Amino acid sequence: MTNLHQKFVEAMRALPLIAILRGLSPVEAVPIGQALVSTGWKLIEVPLNSPQPLDSIAAMVDAFPQTLIGAGTVLTPNDVRNVHAAGGQLIVSPNFNPNVVAEATRLGLVCLPGVMTASEAFAALDAGASGLKIFPAEMATPAVVKALRAVLPPAAVVLPVGGITLNNMAAYAAAGADGFGIGSALYQPGMTPALVNLNAINFISVRARIH
Repeated sequence: MTNLHQKFVEAMRALPLIAILRGLSPVEAVPIGQALVSTGWKLIEVPLNSPQPLDSIAAMVDAFPQTLIGAGTVLTPNDVRNVHAAGGQLIVSPNFNPNVVAEATRLGLVCLPGVMTASEAFAALDAGASGLKIFPAEMATPAVVKALRAVLPPAAVVLPVGGITLNNMAAYAAAGADGFGIGSALYQPGMTPALVNLNAINFISVRARIH
């Protein structure tokens, strides 16, 4: 197990929630990051379709070395290399691309590809994925997650992403979800750090109740 994978295991144990900061700008990166890290969030991704995402990732990696920070919407091996060059440690994709997983694995990065079916899930695990992003969760009800969980290896990390809110986390957790990626319910462009901080605390509170 690489140092980054151990860091991922420890982060998931501490708080299994990934902050998805889509639309984040570099000037917001450290203030928004601080709003999350100060509450105990350990996992942060900046989707690559955000403004200057690599600059935001680099700034947060420098400011929050104990946090596992990386990119979302990673679609190509070249994207993986760019994130790695910026100091990113986490590779999250909306889809399963074996070449992306292979490159992330080669570089020792934590990799969470997006999957929907059992075939995709097992192929991603065989390719070396660190965990599985069940995406979009709007299409994968808790019943679907429960069915996948029943056949996947017990150690496989299952993370529904897409439409996760304070109101539906409990049902997914009961179905076997190990954690969640939280996007617009946590952060949207233009939100103040104070509001993001409040949202972060609310998600921690719900997670604590359902754990």
